[in-house]
Amino acid sequence: MEELFFKSAEALGQMLAQKSLSSAELTQTFIQRIKAIDPEVQAFLSLDEEKSLRQARASDERRAKGQLLGPIDGIPIGMKDVIAEKGQPLTCGSKILEHYISPYDAAVTERLHRAGAVLVGRSNLDEFAMGSSTENSAYQKTRNPWNLEYVPGGSSGGSAAAVCSGEVPLALGSDTGGSIRQPAACCGIAGLKTTYGLVSRYGLPALASSTDQIGPFARNVADLAVLLQAIAGYDERDSTSCRVDIPDYRRLLDRPPKPRRLGIPKEYFAEGIDGEVQRAVEEAIAFYGAQGHQIVDISLPHTPYAIPVYYIVMTAEASSNLARYDGIRYTHRSPAATNALDIYFKSRREGFGPEVKRRIILGTYVLSSDHRDAYYIRAQKVRRLIAEDFSRAFEKVDAILSPTAPTTAFKFGEKMNNPLQMYLSDICTVAISLAGLPGLVIPCGFSGAGLPIGLQLIGKAFHEGELLAIAQQFEKAHDFSQRYPKI
Repeated sequence: MEELFFKSAEALGQMLAQKSLSSAELTQTFIQRIKAIDPEVQAFLSLDEEKSLRQARASDERRAKGQLLGPIDGIPIGMKDVIAEKGQPLTCGSKILEHYISPYDAAVTERLHRAGAVLVGRSNLDEFAMGSSTENSAYQKTRNPWNLEYVPGGSSGGSAAAVCSGEVPLALGSDTGGSIRQPAACCGIAGLKTTYGLVSRYGLPALASSTDQIGPFARNVADLAVLLQAIAGYDERDSTSCRVDIPDYRRLLDRPPKPRRLGIPKEYFAEGIDGEVQRAVEEAIAFYGAQGHQIVDISLPHTPYAIPVYYIVMTAEASSNLARYDGIRYTHRSPAATNALDIYFKSRREGFGPEVKRRIILGTYVLSSDHRDAYYIRAQKVRRLIAEDFSRAFEKVDAILSPTAPTTAFKFGEKMNNPLQMYLSDICTVAISLAGLPGLVIPCGFSGAGLPIGLQLIGKAFHEGELLAIAQQFEKAHDFSQRYPKI
């Protein structure tokens, strides 16, 4: 049974096709797995067993009639609790939305329904996706399945831990500055932050509207491709959605690998990168060189400004976006409120956690009339320079390789009292978000303490297919995607 939990979604689909088990049996098996180990891992905030089994039985009926909807028809999937699903909780990991039930489906949820997926539960996250460890959830602290004393990364730590621990074969997360890539690296699985505009943001409560993106988690690259295929595409309800051709990502992986120019940015190997992380990434780079790819040293000179720029732009947008949670409409309302101002101030004080309050205050400050030009406008100008760094680099190379995070997963509480140190966990990921580019993470090694290390592949806009192909070449030559925690 343990082998079943850690099979790829593609392998599970083959078992369904061979009728060695039904989707209802598969779904029930994963639900039992969640019930058995999630009290330790705490990846999920809620399950809907009845709904999941209903979806699974519908898949079995379609299969019996020869009316399958695609390769993930009947496959269980976890959903980060910041992606709307009609009739399900949408807490965003916050007390201010503790009792909110979504009245509609997000665009990606609709697409998963059309693909026949079984949506089993809502996964934990840092409150409103603000964090790098999933310690900021208002409800529980998700644990890293490789070592329960360590964080799974964040903010999509629940989704990453659920896939890593074999609670679901696939999951969706969101990435604003690294929230898919960093937990994928910490948990030793594959994760993809998509090009801005490739996947609709409709139904994703906004943190930072100019960088938020939904993307997939999986145990391997082929499963990433299949899940990406299901959710990508234009949506008129999202004003930032782009009209681009969506290739058959899975079929692209069947093509023979071809030599590429791979850039190595010196700024991503600077002081602060853990020695074990650097060695594992350098070994991965050496592998690509041995396969005939051209390794090219490049520079992204404005990288040192990425963290301050990101935490100005992101907090400014968060301050604006979170103003809607006011205690008046669909959020927590303080029982101690006696007038209109009380409703607003006390409800937000009680409903938001410390990190959310910190970012709202900072964002409001940089948007204030006295400081807007000095901080927000200047940050936007430097953001443009960061994007131009990548544009110039991609004139020379096809993709870029780098560490995902400066260290492996850290222990609970290690960085909670030092916000700046926590923010620096995203030092290798935020620039890609500011530029709107895709970033894919695969495991490339383990530390001496047995914790995974992630390799980040950065691509040109809308070149996810190329990133998937480059990543799969490494994956096929190594067994990291076949390793799983003993939990």
